Amino acid sequence: MTSRGNLAILGENYYYIHLGQEVRPNRRIGKMKKSDLIKVVSIKAHLTKKASTEALEVIFGEIQKTLQKGEKVVLSGFGTFKTTLVKDKMVKFPGSGEKKVVKSHREARFSPGRELKKIVK
Repeated sequence: MTSRGNLAILGENYYYIHLGQEVRPNRRIGKMKKSDLIKVVSIKAHLTKKASTEALEVIFGEIQKTLQKGEKVVLSGFGTFKTTLVKDKMVKFPGSGEKKVVKSHREARFSPGRELKKIVK
């Protein structure tokens, strides 16, 4: 077991330990669910789970509203959320061989910031 601040690493799993409380991520290695994030925020920010849930909902909601307007969301050190326009394209279904046109639409994209890239490497 190695320890870095409030983060203790046990094998492949990450456990957040703060004030004697332990938060375990989802049982699947390498996956953190929204409920896990809410637990971590509630412990580290000394908030109730309800307050943490509301805070995350506000943050995610504002990101969604901004993207819906077609604007960028820049979080310094973390990354940028933006939308891109995907043009019309012809697709072929492998099973039936049927061809269909997929109309142009916008898609959400995320590009990680410099600091996040460094941490992940």
